[in-house]
Amino acid sequence: MTRQEKDQLVDDLSGSLKETNIIYLADTADLDAETTTALRRECYVQVVKNTLLKRAMEKTEEKEFAELYDLLKGPTAIMISGTANAPAKVIKKFRAKNQKPILKGAYIDEGIYVGDDQIEALANLKSKEELIGDIILLLQSPAKNVISALQSGKNTLGGLIRTLEERAT
Repeated sequence: MTRQEKDQLVDDLSGSLKETNIIYLADTADLDAETTTALRRECYVQVVKNTLLKRAMEKTEEKEFAELYDLLKGPTAIMISGTANAPAKVIKKFRAKNQKPILKGAYIDEGIYVGDDQIEALANLKSKEELIGDIILLLQSPAKNVISALQSGKNTLGGLIRTLEERAT
């Protein structure tokens, strides 16, 4: 790889790192071609040289990746996603049948998670869409209760008025 190609790759990686807030670093070494292909179908996976990835991280001034630098040893694959828990769920799914991928670390919305022991916590994170859905349900619940009470009260009041009218006659 020429110097220009390396510089171009660093620029491309830096651009990808700027555009996303969810980056997982994993060890995918020793996975066979079929498993690697299946993993790439599930989420975006790119294997890069650690030195080039570190240069791209250093070049991305908007985000602080310093805590992840020590993890850049051995084979490293980058998993980029739009949903915080998606790569963790993919890793868990593949770990049911394989020893790897192993989570080295993750950068999620300015938070750094280091180590494979974080996989369970990351898989249980709710996505932005799930959180919005929960908030909408919470906001709708009181309104539904009020409407329900008003509607049941209408029937009760109507029945009460009819009964009083029948007694009066």
